Amino acid sequence: MRERIEQLKENLARTIVGKADAIRLVLVALLSGGHALLEDVPGVGKTLLAKSLARSIDGRFQRIQCTPDLLPADITGTNIWNPSSREFEFLAGPVFANILLTDEINRATPRTQSALLEVMEERQVTVDGESRKVPQPFFVIATQNPIEYHGTFPLPEAQMDRFTLSLSLGYPTPEEELQMLQLHQGGMVLSDLKPCISTEDVLELQRLCQQVQVERELQQYILNLVRASRETEDVVLGVSPRGTLALQRAAQALAFLEGRNYAIPDDVKMLAPHVLSHRLMAAGGRQAKPIVEQLLRSVAIP
Repeated sequence: MRERIEQLKENLARTIVGKADAIRLVLVALLSGGHALLEDVPGVGKTLLAKSLARSIDGRFQRIQCTPDLLPADITGTNIWNPSSREFEFLAGPVFANILLTDEINRATPRTQSALLEVMEERQVTVDGESRKVPQPFFVIATQNPIEYHGTFPLPEAQMDRFTLSLSLGYPTPEEELQMLQLHQGGMVLSDLKPCISTEDVLELQRLCQQVQVERELQQYILNLVRASRETEDVVLGVSPRGTLALQRAAQALAFLEGRNYAIPDDVKMLAPHVLSHRLMAAGGRQAKPIVEQLLRSVAIP
């Protein structure tokens, strides 16, 4: 399995130039069984990353372009009348995929955003009282523009809490952008990307990540960080217990990606800003990430 992990990293690096840290975080979210929120400006490679991941794992890719007129049935699917068979048939929505890109998720209305809650948490959708499982693995990559707020509907805390981590690709360096130009001058390289692992391999990797050992002292460190977030004066809403579990699972996945069968404090320190920040509601409109970084400096490391 170690060779397949390296193949997956190399495959993604073929199309996503100079973003090794972002690739690693997305793989942490995937292998921990969670979802990823990409908060970034347009045109930095978010869609390309999602498509490259789907191709690399030989999985089905679907994209939802969120707009205010998008309906819940446009996401989950609906029953339609078939005149020839004289009965209703289920027309599956885009959530029936392995990799689902939800582009500009904050442009969808709250009602439509809520349609994603069940499927992100329970891996199923319920239409007309009947529940249907989505394919496994099921991984949502949602994007939102942190600059443009006109015509948007901010994600509620319950929705934000469904994402294992948040990250930003950011602009490339001049050297990386030049390399990107050279790489793409002959045409789109995504079409040349071949699968390097299967969806069954991904499920096996997720199972192996769950076996990574987290010592009691490290669990106490995670708990101290989370509880500190709830007791800080600058925080209106602290990290939920779901966030506590997400940080542990993410640490297990990162340790596995690094070739270890045990997690260490550095795993937690590296992941905490990405796992905890979007779960905090800071007072006075403050940014949450500096608060998490302050917590990391103040909470004792085991």
